[in-house]
Amino acid sequence: MNKEARVQFVINTLKELYPTIPVPLDHKDPYTLLIAVLLSAQCTDVRVNQITPILFAKADNPYDMIKMSVEEIKEIIRPCGLSPMKSKGIYGLSHILIDKYNGKVPQSFEALEELPSVGHKTASVVMSQAFGVPAFPVDTHIHRLMLRWNLSNGKNVVQTEKDAKRLFPRELWNDLHLQIIWYGREYSPARGWSLDKDIITRTVGKKSLIEEAIKKEEATKKIVK
Repeated sequence: MNKEARVQFVINTLKELYPTIPVPLDHKDPYTLLIAVLLSAQCTDVRVNQITPILFAKADNPYDMIKMSVEEIKEIIRPCGLSPMKSKGIYGLSHILIDKYNGKVPQSFEALEELPSVGHKTASVVMSQAFGVPAFPVDTHIHRLMLRWNLSNGKNVVQTEKDAKRLFPRELWNDLHLQIIWYGREYSPARGWSLDKDIITRTVGKKSLIEEAIKKEEATKKIVK
């Protein structure tokens, strides 16, 4: 199977598995999405979704957010980790949104990436999910699966994003990045990975990785016996 056929198999399988695609982070507008994505750095989406209702009950817009102190924000978001940095980022970017953008989240990658604690991945998620602009945010699941599927060399997330954008049609980027994340969580996790469940890797994956996985599974079966 050549690369073009592998890419099409990935697209078709993901579309079949996820005809409707849930958005991982709960939010109601671009601002609450921006804050939720910022909080998700090195934190699970489940945990973020537990914390944001508490935070947004006090401040779901930049005007209310700056009425709180950095310390107050930090106490609320502490369970998400990296709270000193994230609280300063949330407070700082809320000020900038008010001073520079009339309290609105800007609709450009450049403007978003200039905000405190907002990197390229966060900007990409906001642009794609809040504004519908084609983007391909690469998280650990996408980075792992692009390597497993032999569609990228796995050197770094920058290269993985370039490869994803080159291989997949632009009009599918916003759906695909979410579909791959859900697939990674359900069928191709980093730990407890089983080829039996992972039809995409089993069909189009890197041969060396498949062989290694088969050996591990056979060894595990022998131990169980």
